[in-house]
Amino acid sequence: MTALDIVRIPVLSDNYVWLVHEPQSGKTMAVDPAVAEPVLAAATERGWTITDIWNTHWHPDHTGGNAAIKAATGCTITGPAAEFERIPTLDVQVKGGDRVRLGSVEAEVWDVPAHTAGHIAYHFASDAAIFVGDTMFAMGCGRLFEGTAEQMFANMQKLGTLDDATRVYCAHEYTLSNARFAVTVDPGNEALAARLAAVESARAAGEATVPTSIGLERATNPFLRAPNAAELGRIRALKDAA
Repeated sequence: MTALDIVRIPVLSDNYVWLVHEPQSGKTMAVDPAVAEPVLAAATERGWTITDIWNTHWHPDHTGGNAAIKAATGCTITGPAAEFERIPTLDVQVKGGDRVRLGSVEAEVWDVPAHTAGHIAYHFASDAAIFVGDTMFAMGCGRLFEGTAEQMFANMQKLGTLDDATRVYCAHEYTLSNARFAVTVDPGNEALAARLAAVESARAAGEATVPTSIGLERATNPFLRAPNAAELGRIRALKDAA
């Protein structure tokens, strides 16, 4: 049974902020808060106080709420050491292999560069959960803004070592567009066709489609399924042009 309460907060046009509460200690963190007000409101509604912010990378739609949340709560902000110059609100710098705690629960920091040069992820092995920012999406991966296909392929390989049941908390609702693209590069994949239909139905009903799981991505994500970096790069270029 998971020790963490995890709440999805939709903000902006397609971002998700994750509010993570550890009941034993009462500590609560926000992962990649793009804005402050909806995140503070969601915490208040539940009687939680935000004690921490964990950033995966420097992009403003992941850090834009940092300063206002810190001003309101006095929380501690943790994020990638390699990007500290681009996240002026950062209190604690971490890198791959470091461990960070939310109350009684510990996460390992993973280096997952490619979308940005210093992008990190937070893996809670005890809860079978990983917060990946913009590295992996449901049936997708992040654009290679500051890195290479080789780096993203390495990221996908590492994520692929996780158990099928591991929940993947990404930061955007890109699932429908990703699914529609994925079937064009993997047209014979029956699991993918079925998932596209399910996602179309969910989105038509206004339902969120994440978190996803490693098992689902293993079956349907063309970037996780790519056999090598060259193929990942090829399909990423196709997606960028779509």
